Amino acid sequence: MTVRRRPSRPSIRTAARAGLAAAILAPTLAAGCRPSGGPAAARPAAKPPASPGPPPAIPVTFTDITREAGIRWTHFSGARGKKYMPEIETPGCAFFDYNGDGRPDILLLNGADWPERTANRSPLRTALYRNDGGGRFTDVTPGSGLDIEMHTMGVAPADFDNDGDQDLYISCVLGPGRLFRNDGGGRFTDIARQAGVQHGGRWGSGLAWLDYDRDGRLDLVVGSYCKWTPKTDIHCSVYKGLKAYCTPNVYDGETVRLYRNLGGGRFQDVSDAAGVVNHPGKTWGVIALDHNDDGWPDFALANDMEPNCLFENQKNGTFKEVGILAGIALGENGNAKAGMGIDAADIDGSGRPSILISNFTGEGLSLFVNQGGGQFLESSHSWDVADESLLRMGWGLFFFDFDLDGLTDALVGNGHLYDNVNEFQPDVTYKEAPLLYRNVGARFEEVAARCGADLTRPLVCRGAAYADIDGDGDLDVLLMENSGPVRLLRNDGGNAHNWVRVRTVGTRSARDGIGAKLTAEVAGRTQTRWIASGSSFLSASEMTATFGLGSARQIDRLTIVWPSGLREEHTGIAAGTVLDAREGGGRPLAPAGG
Repeated sequence: MTVRRRPSRPSIRTAARAGLAAAILAPTLAAGCRPSGGPAAARPAAKPPASPGPPPAIPVTFTDITREAGIRWTHFSGARGKKYMPEIETPGCAFFDYNGDGRPDILLLNGADWPERTANRSPLRTALYRNDGGGRFTDVTPGSGLDIEMHTMGVAPADFDNDGDQDLYISCVLGPGRLFRNDGGGRFTDIARQAGVQHGGRWGSGLAWLDYDRDGRLDLVVGSYCKWTPKTDIHCSVYKGLKAYCTPNVYDGETVRLYRNLGGGRFQDVSDAAGVVNHPGKTWGVIALDHNDDGWPDFALANDMEPNCLFENQKNGTFKEVGILAGIALGENGNAKAGMGIDAADIDGSGRPSILISNFTGEGLSLFVNQGGGQFLESSHSWDVADESLLRMGWGLFFFDFDLDGLTDALVGNGHLYDNVNEFQPDVTYKEAPLLYRNVGARFEEVAARCGADLTRPLVCRGAAYADIDGDGDLDVLLMENSGPVRLLRNDGGNAHNWVRVRTVGTRSARDGIGAKLTAEVAGRTQTRWIASGSSFLSASEMTATFGLGSARQIDRLTIVWPSGLREEHTGIAAGTVLDAREGGGRPLAPAGG
């Protein structure tokens, strides 16, 4: 890469959006002041509209239980005045059950110091917290094998070797990616080098597990951001020539890599043969999904200031990039946005995965609703997620049913890059409150302020994930703050509605059941969930599928389509059940179309 150093280059991203709110509102207000053709005619004073009543109460409160849960952890970004890009982009996190006791444990990713700053300080480490039940956690990092210094980025857990326990892949910057094999007994061993998944020293970002060739072994997709090192760092500036964090367009992009699982703890980089390397995109979010419902897993990338990508599985070991054709590459105005986090879910009862992507301040969320036939429609305005998110900078996000009413909701973590942003954008703050979107049928309603003060306390959020940490059926939230403390929010009241949770165990398919499609019929309506690992922003939520039943007392019929192609059903699943669905344990159904 040719590096051109610019002594006082303005931050393009900031400059383009400075005063954005005024630019958006000014034409509208000016046009509305008076009609063309002269002064407005006098008209009788109108009766003031009746004051609207208070919004209806939501019986869910998110309560910060971080300290009482026993979690004492603060992220270190490596920031010491150099303004290196990776400092402001992390951290990620994961819920996963490392010891197989049925309770989701927590992994918190950390940064590291830069080489020139390593003297006279204690080692930094990622943290593993064991879930002890009852909302309590214990730090079990020492001696786990995870207690090493890494400048981490993203994480996704999965049982890649089908031995019954969940392993970890962690992407890094300025160092190899890490594949931690779970050896049992709380011990992990990094086998990335011998496995062939060190990612070539690239700046690794988001990642996801999937079985793209449906051989029963999980393969790995690892995103990459851009070609940057401290030695090639460019001096960017916003104000008086002072060093500022650069925007990604001043660096060359990197490409995603696809690693095929060969078995026996070995992987092969098949990126070239699979056709995924010709699209350098500065990737942050990665998610696996079956976007066209053909039974073969595809994957999508949220790219920063580059078109988003959708790689469609061609069922022969190769992929075709169809982002523009499918309608997810660009925003509603035809421009690439600054994609950060990504998730996919059935939000409209169609049984198809729609895609949500978080973006930079001034761009708002992108919601691509799946129309079927491999086509998506940008629907952020019609689904009412555009306006509330416009002046926020979104990062970690996920779909979940927080009130268990059977409709898929969404949470978005926010926080700016620049700690002085308010000085040149008065309507924007550095720390920002999360947004909570409640699905009210064909649109979302932003309700965070009605779900407790702890949820709306501003932070510089990056990673975000969910899990049922206390076994009460409703879904709790983990928020990661850049250079700040982690925040664990307990869901209080979501389980006023009924629920069923399903844990998948593959036999012919990969052990975790990743890629399985679960469709529940409840009181005449259907809900669909997919088992996945890797989404949000550099993070992973639990792999257990939760179905909100509302007031219904059971799932009438649960259909599971496994990655192997096996279709089976379970019927009459009572509310409050945690079902361990083992592949082959249900009533077999004819193949789709059979």
